[in-house]
Amino acid sequence: MTRNQTRREGFAVRRPGGALRAAALLLALLLVPVGAPTAAPSGPPGFADLVARVAPAVVNIATRKVAPARSEAPSFPQVPPGSPFEEFFKEFFDRDREQQQQQQRRSFSLGSGFIIDPEGYVVTNNHVIADADEISVVFNDDKEVPAKVVGRDQKTDLALLKIDGDKPFPYVEWADSDQVRVGDWMVAIGNPFGLGSTVTAGIISARGRDIRSGPYDDYIQVDAAINRGNSGGPSFTMEGKVFGVNTAIFSPSGGNIGIGFAIPANLAKPVIDSLKRTGRVARGWLGVRIQTVTEEIAESIGLKEVTGALVASVTPGGPAASSAIEPGDVVLEFDGKKIDKMRSLPRIVAETPVGREVDVVIWRKGERKTVRVKLGELPDDERVTELGKPQEPAKPTPGASARIDEFGVVVAPITPELKSRFQLPDKAKGVVVVEVDPDGPAAQEGIRPGDLIVEAMQEEINAPADLAAKIKSARQAGRKAALLLVERQGDVRFVAPRFKE
Repeated sequence: MTRNQTRREGFAVRRPGGALRAAALLLALLLVPVGAPTAAPSGPPGFADLVARVAPAVVNIATRKVAPARSEAPSFPQVPPGSPFEEFFKEFFDRDREQQQQQQRRSFSLGSGFIIDPEGYVVTNNHVIADADEISVVFNDDKEVPAKVVGRDQKTDLALLKIDGDKPFPYVEWADSDQVRVGDWMVAIGNPFGLGSTVTAGIISARGRDIRSGPYDDYIQVDAAINRGNSGGPSFTMEGKVFGVNTAIFSPSGGNIGIGFAIPANLAKPVIDSLKRTGRVARGWLGVRIQTVTEEIAESIGLKEVTGALVASVTPGGPAASSAIEPGDVVLEFDGKKIDKMRSLPRIVAETPVGREVDVVIWRKGERKTVRVKLGELPDDERVTELGKPQEPAKPTPGASARIDEFGVVVAPITPELKSRFQLPDKAKGVVVVEVDPDGPAAQEGIRPGDLIVEAMQEEINAPADLAAKIKSARQAGRKAALLLVERQGDVRFVAPRFKE
């Protein structure tokens, strides 16, 4: 056998061996069971461990309201007078009417809540238990326990219940809601449509939402599925702490469309703590009426940013009246917290303990100043005065009025005739607006006949000539608007009409 023959034969011998190995490998692959586990990329971590830890503390809230039965009289059949059936039917229907009047109907409502300590204190929404005659807490195992109301707060729509038991209850803790960020994962647990404990997940969509539901709106917006029955339930961080109390949804249809609102824990916790201690909520009170700082107002007072809360008036006898705060001041900071929007101030003041002395940074006549205020307690009857009804335009008083073309108004001194015509108070100050150009800057700011212009550029106005001089001075200083303090039926506010070009 030659060398070349050996190579060819050796090669020929090896080739069948390689083919056999390939065939064996193919056969092995074909014999792998279809359902056998295979290596695959792992998905995102689930929420099961978190839910198992916190779900026992989330409960359903069942309320019952007892309502009187309808008192409609039963239909009495017509029978001939003197008929032997007349007395029978009368006795029968009288007895039936009495039974209906004694009966009572019960209406049922379902919501959600969560336990915050082992003693059995339960947080929910006030609207969940409003007008309820009976309240029960239902656990995941369908155990039902009667609950009593410890306290409620309509302004934040929060309520605290108490249940009793033989052993400590499972509970959850509050999170620091200031630390949660838009885009963070979250989990909501509640009782949608009365189905029982239901878990949904999503992300935090936005912060600081004002949905006009109360004076302290500062909602966290979430996109987790929240529906009717979720009210009062908790929203959890990934650490299993409650960062919000689910309270409202935005939905044209009444079902979830991915826009839900939760009360932040940092707003809810002080309210719940106060309810637990005293059964009521004691809020800090500054004693001022405030309004939004508009671009025109900021420009008219030399404020470079549209920020803060403008003090329209100071309540006589209130905390601010005892300090150096004055109408026309813009509150920029309160107790070290920046007031970026007007509606931030009432919430921050309310969260501050009653009796605390705080530093308030204000903007006054082009300068930053710091004043110190000792807070009082917000009275229960503290209300915002509504504007009076529109007055009919009046003819200007001949020879005494002044036309302010920059604003499109005619103003006049306060006279007995104008006091009677516009029902002005005896101690009215300033000048009276007697005519308003409907297309002028003053009309665009809501000024109308009968209004009093008390101040201009934070200086008192006693005559039409004073107002004209202030407007002229502001224009010469390069201002595009002038700050006016306007009073209407006891309500005062600042406006800053832009000058006509």
